[in-house]
Amino acid sequence: MSVNLPNAITSIRVALAPVVAFLLLQPTSHPRLLAFLVFLLAAISDLWDGQLARRRGQITDFGKIVDPVADKLLVLATLLPLYWIGLADPDLLPIPLYGGLPLWAIIVLLGREVVITTLRFAAAKRGTVVSASSVGKRKALAQNIFVGSAILLVALRTGARTGGWSGPFWEGFQHVHQWFTTVSLTVALALTLFSLVTYLAAFGRVFAGQEA
Repeated sequence: MSVNLPNAITSIRVALAPVVAFLLLQPTSHPRLLAFLVFLLAAISDLWDGQLARRRGQITDFGKIVDPVADKLLVLATLLPLYWIGLADPDLLPIPLYGGLPLWAIIVLLGREVVITTLRFAAAKRGTVVSASSVGKRKALAQNIFVGSAILLVALRTGARTGGWSGPFWEGFQHVHQWFTTVSLTVALALTLFSLVTYLAAFGRVFAGQEA
């Protein structure tokens, strides 16, 4: 019996989510840098497994359901630690315009995932599997870019604090990094709300007895 490699990659991504959270919550720079690398690996696998499933003809209902769930677990396992870190020590996660990672942004990002996951399982019980759409995938990519940027920002500022980094290069780099994080958060929030509307329309058709 051959192994469904795309589904195996998706399952590994599920397992990596708590690993990222654990590493991120460590108070030193090295575990936090490792958290960024593990997160990057998980995010890249999200781009790879779908393409692999289509190329190998191994698209399954398991993959359609678990793949977006794995994305949501990864977001949950990173946003909550990031929010806690920013709340406990705002200097580690300065995000221009937002003044840090605000609670309302967490509610928008995670609230959308709760709503869509609930509706996805409700549709599955009716025999309809609603897979990730193109706008949903763009939303996931935008969220991953923001989360990766935020994790790296925390890791580098933790290292700067303990290592005494200073000078014009470091100051300029972190200024650009902070504003990149702001832009990526803004894009992620916009796509999150837009994808919520499109998915609600799709699920409305499912529950009305039409195709998604």
